[in-house]
Amino acid sequence: MTLEFLMASAIGVLVAGGIYLSLRARTFQVVLGLTLFSYAVNLFLFASGRLTAGRPPIWSRGITDYADPLPQALVLTAIVITFGMTAFVVVLSLRSFLETGSDQVDGDNTDGDSDVAP
Repeated sequence: MTLEFLMASAIGVLVAGGIYLSLRARTFQVVLGLTLFSYAVNLFLFASGRLTAGRPPIWSRGITDYADPLPQALVLTAIVITFGMTAFVVVLSLRSFLETGSDQVDGDNTDGDSDVAP
């Protein structure tokens, strides 16, 4: 088994888990699904940079082979954006839970109680 296959399998499992959890009906599972999906995107960006060992990250006149720093910068930026997005979605889902009394994404109560009179 090659390292490329292992990395592609890990990205595929993270994407599948992220999509599965994002399609669930509870807000905490949706937040976890979005987080898993963002981890998969980060791994994909990092793997697309072809990590090379023993090469300098900055180009100069005497160097012909160098490492590409762009994927690493993109992943670092994506981690910061994901952290902010996750914090916002957690606060938004907590606010929704406190106002509605339910953590259902569609707003339906599963226990049969409803605020609307028949």
